[in-house]
Order: sequence, then structure tokens, then C-alpha cells
Amino acid sequence: MATETEFEVESMHYNRLLLAVDDDDDESSRKAFNYACTLAKIYAIPLGIVSVLETGDLNIYQSLSPDLLSERRGEIAANLNTYVEKAEAFGAQDVQPLIGEGNPAHVILEEVAPAFKPDLIILGSHKRRGHNHIGHVAGEIAREANASVIIVR
Repeated sequence: MATETEFEVESMHYNRLLLAVDDDDDESSRKAFNYACTLAKIYAIPLGIVSVLETGDLNIYQSLSPDLLSERRGEIAANLNTYVEKAEAFGAQDVQPLIGEGNPAHVILEEVAPAFKPDLIILGSHKRRGHNHIGHVAGEIAREANASVIIVR
């Protein structure tokens, strides 16, 4: 093992970014979005933007209503497409919208990340009572992801 005086600094470069946006938290999502777009543009690498319909937040009536589910899916898709358009207008290339349904951490870790294969996942943090907090989704992804994770405040 090299000592501090023997090792050389090596350039570190990511090849695929995955940004998770929370449809219920625009402020933290926008900060993370700005950071992800900046990296994607500077390094000219693919950016996947994922939003997950949290089915656990729906009551039994909502979960059994096809019209309501369809409307909610449409809202998430429209918001996601807005993020994609803004990222492309900013100069990010190869921006892909990704939608999931279920528990956000599980969907991102078990479905989206294995399919998209990011080497960096970017998330926002929540603000409660004037303080920044890492939400349960960001915390679980940071603990369990195979890729590096950056939580933007």
C-alpha cells in the first residue's frame, strides 16, 4: 500500500449519471437537477432522470381508481419531460426520462439502476423546520447503492 508521499493523484471521471427527482419536493430536486445537468454537460455523458410514483402514498380508493392512477402517471411524465427539456436546453446530451412505481428506494436500487447502469446517483436533501435532512429514500440509496451517491443540499 502506498504511503501519502508515494501515491499519485488520479483523475476520476463518471460515465453515466442517474438523477432522482421527487415530484413532491421541487426545491431539493431542482438543486440536484442543476448539479446533475452541470456534470452531464461538462463531461458530455448520459443523464437518466428518474421519478417514482409512490404507490404507498395512495389510499385504497386512489390505488383502485384507474383514472386517478392514469392522471397521476401523466403528471409525473409531464414533469419528467419538463426536466428533460430543460436539461437539453442547458446543453446536456443523451438525457433519458425514467419512470417507476412503488417504493422509490426499492425501485431505484432494484429496477432503475441495474437497467440504466449509472456509476453516480445524484439526489436532493429535504429541508424541515429550517434544517437540511437526508430523507429516508436518499439515506437508503446512499447505504445500499453499488454506484457512488452524491446528495445535494
